[in-house]
Amino acid sequence: MKQWLIRFMAGRYGADYFSQFLNIAGLVLWLVGLLLGGTVGSLIYYIGVFMIFFNLYRTMSRNISARQRENQWYLAQRNKISGWFRQKKIRAQQRKDYAFFACPKCKTVARVPKGKGTIRITCPKCREVYTRKS
Repeated sequence: MKQWLIRFMAGRYGADYFSQFLNIAGLVLWLVGLLLGGTVGSLIYYIGVFMIFFNLYRTMSRNISARQRENQWYLAQRNKISGWFRQKKIRAQQRKDYAFFACPKCKTVARVPKGKGTIRITCPKCREVYTRKS
């Protein structure tokens, strides 16, 4: 059986991070749709089933380049979201020692030490100079 599966999957794309996401999200939506019932529940149920079947299609696909592009797109979106949360966590940890100010011109955030009084800040991106109290 194992050898048959290996031969069957030869030349096919297989699983990746996007397929893991599709499986988990599809199963969650499928279960929520079952629990809710009604029109909204059946809509959520069918979206979950579609995601599971789409994942099966991706896994069995022989168009490897297209599946890799889809996975790269998913990873880029995931990194944007996780990077945003990571940045917020780091800023929360640094709030005790640093103050953060947005440039009035380009909105780039500059980090300056707290307790230095009124200081002139030069934006690292657009070189705008502005004054703030740290």
